[in-house]
Amino acid sequence: MSEFFAMGGYAWYVWMAYGAAALAIVVEIVTVRARRKRAFDELRMSLEPPRPRSMPHARGAR
Repeated sequence: MSEFFAMGGYAWYVWMAYGAAALAIVVEIVTVRARRKRAFDELRMSLEPPRPRSMPHARGAR
């Protein structure tokens, strides 16, 4: 089993490569989720009906 983890003397390179790949995948997942959330928020904002503006000068006017 220790021979497997030693990887014939290349363990440092091999495990760092696996670590870098895993880190890249995690970063990609996090950024894709953030972009997806931002896109849905923008879509939701564009589909909401505009709120009526209040007209402060019309209050109390006769």
